Amino acid sequence: MAPPLILALELPSEKGRVLSIQSHTVQGYVGNKSAVFPLQLLGYDVDPINSVQFSNHTGYPSCKGQVLNGDKLWDLIEGLEANDLLFYTHLLTGYIGSISFLNTVLKVVDKLRSINPKLTYVCDPVLGDEEKLYVTQELVSVFREKVVPVATMLTPNQFEAEQLTGLRITSEQDGREACNILHAAGPSKVVITSINIDGNLLLIGSHQKEKGPSLQFKILISKIPAYFTGTGDLTTALLLGWSNKYPENLDKAAELSVSSLQHDCQSSSLEIRLVQSQDDIRNPEIKCKAEKYD
Repeated sequence: MAPPLILALELPSEKGRVLSIQSHTVQGYVGNKSAVFPLQLLGYDVDPINSVQFSNHTGYPSCKGQVLNGDKLWDLIEGLEANDLLFYTHLLTGYIGSISFLNTVLKVVDKLRSINPKLTYVCDPVLGDEEKLYVTQELVSVFREKVVPVATMLTPNQFEAEQLTGLRITSEQDGREACNILHAAGPSKVVITSINIDGNLLLIGSHQKEKGPSLQFKILISKIPAYFTGTGDLTTALLLGWSNKYPENLDKAAELSVSSLQHDCQSSSLEIRLVQSQDDIRNPEIKCKAEKYD
């Protein structure tokens, strides 16, 4: 008896195919739950690998679930490779809690680039926030020494940028210098997604092209008096989506991303509301304008 015909999408959509390795929650929107749907709305094929599967995010009093280890991650990669399903245009990673899993992610980067040398790797280096580390100092070192050099785009917050550069960020100039330090280590695009300076909340972005100085900009972000989980994951996904559409205009990609995020947060309470905000993800009204630095 002849083997069954296997139908596979050999080519990605016009926008691309994204492998997203992040956390997953049954309820709520963090990690892949924050990233997959918005990227699909923007026209991407997205294949999620859930690094953890929890009942809910850790902001609740308790949560239960399972953690994927590095060996099981590699099993999935080998399964895809065995069926010629490892062609991706983008790799997206978020929270990673162990050095062994992170080292396997680095193997994944190498494997995907051996198949598609033009792979774009967008890394959200989830290390901590507000002067508090979520991970060990050893993991920070691996990010600094091994992950940053292979990333195409990096999206740290202020605290994470400080951890990766060793530079204390207390001014806009410090933020710009942190971007340049990270450029020198590897990624051509850096977006520090949130910086608190003198009571103002800013995004500072920087694009280092092949020639000339880096093109840098800032966006003043309206503060919303609430705390939302998953906004960093959503921001990075949107930056991936829009920067691929506007590869030479990171400032425009950031304007679109921040404007979508602001609308979602203003219409949400505690949990972000992606389904209700899908029109603003597809076609955001730009309310947050980028200001280029000289």
